[in-house]
Amino acid sequence: MTLVADSLLTLDVEKPTAGGRMLARHNGQVVLVWGAIPGERVRARIERSGKGVLFAEAIDVVSPSSDRRDAVADWRCGGNVLAHVRYDRQLQLKSEIIRDAFARIGRMPLDAPPPVTASPERGYRMRARLHVRGGRIGFVREGSHEVCAVGPTGQMLPATVAWIERAEATLRAAKLAGLTSIELAENIPASERACHLELVPGTDAQRFAALATEGITGLSAQVLDRRSVETLSGVPVVSDAIGSLRLRRDARAFFQGNRFLLEMLVARVSSLVPAGPLVDLYSGVGLFGLSLAASGRADVTLVEGDPISGLDLEANSHPFADRARVERTSVEDFLRRRVAVADASVIVDPPRTGMSPEAARAIVRAHPKRIVYVSCDVATLARDARVLVDGDYSMSEISAVDLFPNTAHVETICAFESGSATSSPRRRAM
Repeated sequence: MTLVADSLLTLDVEKPTAGGRMLARHNGQVVLVWGAIPGERVRARIERSGKGVLFAEAIDVVSPSSDRRDAVADWRCGGNVLAHVRYDRQLQLKSEIIRDAFARIGRMPLDAPPPVTASPERGYRMRARLHVRGGRIGFVREGSHEVCAVGPTGQMLPATVAWIERAEATLRAAKLAGLTSIELAENIPASERACHLELVPGTDAQRFAALATEGITGLSAQVLDRRSVETLSGVPVVSDAIGSLRLRRDARAFFQGNRFLLEMLVARVSSLVPAGPLVDLYSGVGLFGLSLAASGRADVTLVEGDPISGLDLEANSHPFADRARVERTSVEDFLRRRVAVADASVIVDPPRTGMSPEAARAIVRAHPKRIVYVSCDVATLARDARVLVDGDYSMSEISAVDLFPNTAHVETICAFESGSATSSPRRRAM
């Protein structure tokens, strides 16, 4: 029988997969199911098919797992695709996903799933890209173009949600049109909250100064056919003290998003970097490399190609000018110059797409003594890990941090040793 969209199946759910769906089979064909838990039997509706795989959503749980709990009202909003799973079980599922990716994609079987450090589930998020459509401000619902409310997801603080609701009311009352998205950034204590507005060509940015209501410490805007950025109110940056390091960042700059686990993540990465020269690739505003410089580490090189994060990185590095050097260029260009890093350790914290093939090959050629890889996407991490292992590295340690509770994402930290004979990586609990 040919299965088409809206067909109903009864499925026995086997295991988790990257992305948040669970794997089941129907007559030998793989079915990836939203809203299920391994061990359950569910009734599922087929959404679509692709490349020999069926995609479905559970509409009825025939045999529920003891790990099932009431989910948020709209689990597709904010990527809360695991919100129906008890939190301790979520951590186990993410650990299993990491192990599966290393075996299947990286061809690097792990003898046990790595530990995943837990996070508070609510109010953890310090950064968000909010979409604006039809006078609504929020996330985009999974699998659609529809904007959904931030508040019910629980990801952001009540004060943040209150500002979003006030901003929506202001847009409607003033009949403001032309705003497409908002980059929002907070510091750890949420004493600073900056927003950057993206506006369609021809929009008068100054009209949107009305969004600088209570709870916003800085507001900037850019009309998308212009290069200049206008400051509409306050100071559109936020800053944090992390140990003895003070980091400022523009609302548009990349930064790790979990306020509760940020310092733990920095400590974990720092503990994996041995003494000696350090090269911090994809360094953003300097979270890892400058934290080590602030602790007294000398000979730190920080590489960042993004112009916005690069400006913040330069400003943040000034107190450490005697020990830290900033290279505002792409990782590929930096490595293309064949900079000598053989005696150095390298931190790699690339975007979700992982390292480019050129960057991965160049790092292998440069052959630093240790590579500490921080990744928010286990599939691209496993792919890049295979390149490193084929280049005479072995993975000595692996652990993970749940920076994104209730979502399918997890932050994984690995250490790779040059020419090491290590056969099985250590899994360090945090």
